[in-house]
Amino acid sequence: MIWFKPYTIKDWEGKDIDTIHKSLGIEITEIGEDTILGRIPIDKRTQQQLGYLHGGASIVLAESLGSIGSAMIINPEKYIVVGQTITANHIRPGIKGWATGKAKTIHIGKRSHIWDIEILSDENKIISTCRLTVAVVKKP
Repeated sequence: MIWFKPYTIKDWEGKDIDTIHKSLGIEITEIGEDTILGRIPIDKRTQQQLGYLHGGASIVLAESLGSIGSAMIINPEKYIVVGQTITANHIRPGIKGWATGKAKTIHIGKRSHIWDIEILSDENKIISTCRLTVAVVKKP
């Protein structure tokens, strides 16, 4: 297990009040041994003008999952984490239902974490792939 302590989904409940997560309907759905999963609805809050999932909404989901994951790796008494770089490849449109992201680390260093995030449709087809670098910073 890569987490600083045993976390559950309940640890993140209520922390999304007045955040982009709440505004877009993002939910954390699973915390695995070395992965974190979450989803975003494909609806009026997250669609672009053609009715498809907006690429930016996919990126918000990806960065949220990686950032929350990194926050669970570090000692929160000593460090904070902030997104540093994100890239995305949008493969196919998200049309209806939910887009589900699965984030997995590919690097856990003292000063940075790198995450690969796949975003899938309800039909288990890939919508986007993202890579996120998160900076680990000493708490001020």
